[in-house]
Amino acid sequence: MKEVIISADGDSVVYSVPDVVADNLRKYCIEFCDKWMKTSPHARKYKIKGVYCFNEADFIEYLNEYVFPDQESTFVRNLGWTDLGKDIPDEYKDLPYFNF
Repeated sequence: MKEVIISADGDSVVYSVPDVVADNLRKYCIEFCDKWMKTSPHARKYKIKGVYCFNEADFIEYLNEYVFPDQESTFVRNLGWTDLGKDIPDEYKDLPYFNF
């Protein structure tokens, strides 16, 4: 498991995720919001008045339920507002980052 930082235009949150997700974070995030959201019946709960509304915790739920149920992704730390990744604390600067 490796750590990544994910945000949804709010706080930046560190999660521990499977190595393959950390190594390909952008790919997995885009698959979630572009492919899975538009094709999976399980994504209906995120569609409100024709628009998809979700955050980083929803992405983690998706990983845990549908992609890697045997490798649970977990919350590590909320870094607070980091100006969309511009103000990441030094100890986390080298982690993969994605903002939804």
